[in-house]
Amino acid sequence: MNDLLFPTVGIAGIGLIGGSLAKDLRTFGLAGRILGWNRTPAHAERALELGLIDEALPTLADLAAQSDLLILAMPVDVLVRTLPALLDAARPDQTIIDVGSTKRALAEAVATHPNRPRYVACHPMAGTERSGPDAALDNLFRNRFTLLIDPDRSAPDALTRVRALWERVGAVLAEMTAAEHDRTAALLSHMPHVLAYALARTIKEAERNQALNARFAGGGLASMTRIAHSPISMWQPIFRQNKGPLLAAIDAFANHLAAFRKAIAEDDDALADLMR
Repeated sequence: MNDLLFPTVGIAGIGLIGGSLAKDLRTFGLAGRILGWNRTPAHAERALELGLIDEALPTLADLAAQSDLLILAMPVDVLVRTLPALLDAARPDQTIIDVGSTKRALAEAVATHPNRPRYVACHPMAGTERSGPDAALDNLFRNRFTLLIDPDRSAPDALTRVRALWERVGAVLAEMTAAEHDRTAALLSHMPHVLAYALARTIKEAERNQALNARFAGGGLASMTRIAHSPISMWQPIFRQNKGPLLAAIDAFANHLAAFRKAIAEDDDALADLMR
């Protein structure tokens, strides 16, 4: 197979995920040209300066019109509003993917769209707390899972090329439905972010009350609160869209936390069992 999968790739949202994909597309020679658009024009210009893209386009419509593969790396609330219109204009030979962290709302938004087969829903399970073009990393997806959601709803040619893209950047592929994805992501990704925000708030409140000085924290706290630096503009819509599975995950964690509290207060043997 020719290494060049797509003559022109357009990336809408050139931050951590979109920018990292741009790096890999260039490194592995998978695209002829890489175009970009960002809701924040300064980010698109910075991506151009960094060499992540070859050209920054003024509108999303311009980007879509010129792209053989259109990668949507935007907040999930924007994706739900945007994808149906992009499918309205999709060409028979065009492929559209997203890399969002929730899938059920997006799947429902385009379920009956006549051009639904041109769309392949993806979620690379990789990232950091950083955002913007300067957060882009080489080999971010290597040996990390990328989930393909409802792949039977996508056209075979689109699915084959998207599979090849992820495989060539080193990702490990798995498939699931949108509902399965959102339950999985709630436990493995979304709830940990809630916990990080809550723990960071607990420490900040204690600092404000002069109950402690957080300068003395060890590496454990930094590890557990690192993702609390993640951008609110991305994570608030994720929490809202995945409310049901996320609330169930939080409730399950709260039950375990309550069991630890009771054991710490009352029962060393039970505590050891819980820790085991």
